[in-house]
Amino acid sequence: MILSFFPPVGNFQGNTWPDMALINLQSFQFYSSSVRTCRSLRKTLNHLCKQGRQLRSWCYGSSVFGTVLSRFRLQYVFSRNYHAELWNQPNSIIGSVHLHGDAGSSSKSCGKWRDEQKFFMELNSCNSAKEIFTFLSSLEVMSDTMAAAALQRICEVEVDDSGLKNPEEVMENEVFRTLCFQFEHESQKLSDTGLLMALQALIKLRVDPWSTLIVRLVSESQERLDKEQLTIKNLRILGESLLDLEGPGCAMLEQIVTQLRGKKLEEWTAEEMAMVYGMLQMSITEKRQYQDLLNHMNNITLTFAPQLNPKLISRILNALVVLDQTQAVPLVIRLCKYSVRHVPQFTDEELVNVLGAFIHFGHRDQFFTEALERHVPKSSFTMHPEVVSKVMLYCCRKLLCSKPIFDAVAESFVYNADKYTTGQIAETIVPFGTLNYLPPTTSPLFRKLERILNARFTQFRPHILLNLLHSCTLIERYPVNFLAKIFNSYFLQQLQGTAQTPGLDKFVLSQLTQLFLTVTLECPFYEV
Repeated sequence: MILSFFPPVGNFQGNTWPDMALINLQSFQFYSSSVRTCRSLRKTLNHLCKQGRQLRSWCYGSSVFGTVLSRFRLQYVFSRNYHAELWNQPNSIIGSVHLHGDAGSSSKSCGKWRDEQKFFMELNSCNSAKEIFTFLSSLEVMSDTMAAAALQRICEVEVDDSGLKNPEEVMENEVFRTLCFQFEHESQKLSDTGLLMALQALIKLRVDPWSTLIVRLVSESQERLDKEQLTIKNLRILGESLLDLEGPGCAMLEQIVTQLRGKKLEEWTAEEMAMVYGMLQMSITEKRQYQDLLNHMNNITLTFAPQLNPKLISRILNALVVLDQTQAVPLVIRLCKYSVRHVPQFTDEELVNVLGAFIHFGHRDQFFTEALERHVPKSSFTMHPEVVSKVMLYCCRKLLCSKPIFDAVAESFVYNADKYTTGQIAETIVPFGTLNYLPPTTSPLFRKLERILNARFTQFRPHILLNLLHSCTLIERYPVNFLAKIFNSYFLQQLQGTAQTPGLDKFVLSQLTQLFLTVTLECPFYEV
């Protein structure tokens, strides 16, 4: 059998979740100093069939959510002291919730703070919706921000790119329905943080946007926004929620940006600055939209760049790329400079963002390259394929033929190539040809590539595949077994169909010509 990549005779060598403990937790509250609310679950419907009211039905996607809390009914008893109590069965998820600002000793405040810290530690240790609901069922007291944090945690463990993984397990759970009932009917009594965090979580959980629950929370959010008292963090949460719910055309987004303009940027923290960058990158629909605000933010960010941690550097650089802030090159250069020290600490996603900024803005830093040369050989086998391919793309764009990086990537590719997408495969292999470098593991590298092409040939986009095979010929690896497929009329038609103008463009024609002539001249056994 003739190998696809046929070498010539002789040897060739080449050169989180936010820290919820820091949130000012407030409880479900009536804004009256004389009112205290105790909420709990009652008994089952059989005991209270003539009392309370029934929740509306919702929809989750296209399926009916069903009657919420069909087992539970509520009973309010008002005393002379204007206390409202909701009687419950034992071990309910919510025993009593005290007013924000209730009088109490400092020792009680410290105890409450410790309880909240313990709650968030326990919550973050839950890895499924079932565990979260079990944990909530064991509580006697819960504030609105704690309840909203629980919904946020459900999003973290149950929502992926395709949506909610187990919708029935979440949506039909009685604890979830009870929380939703209270958020819906007491929206005016929620703290700003609790309201906006709950809205954000419920939108991520794909609750019907036209349900009474979402409509009431959005309406209440609008009222809070009109008062112009929301913090920068809460403005960001509301902005992201509206983007998920209605998209960039939402009218409230303009109001949010207007309020951000009115705040003193010099008083913002680095975290707040990164939050606003992130919101703007999702909300801007036109080039140079909000550019006056961005210019001011870019200038302020320059001053505290040395104090930024790896996460914030990555987030801001990614926002600058998405917003195409080409006039902010001084800020980009400074952030890239301070990113050098953080290369080992970057997560895979953060490092991808940093590399993307280097590539997008055409920046090159020798110290950053040296940091990569120390980091990649140690981590190439555990890196996400997107990081590996982005490192190789960075080297290719900057014409950096780095032996430590290329050797490590070639070796790891042999073992991890099946995890790569077709685009990542091309970005990883093309630089070897472009920079004319053959690693020590050349033979297993191209054997692996041959197997992938045989199995996934039709999955490659035409231009990407042609570029990949053409780059192989530059290091004398000739894809003889794939030439018939490349010069097939159907494949050529695909190449032509993806071009912007009729016919094949000059660059594609030159690649096809070089590929054909090189193989026929260097491989005499190949029959046309």
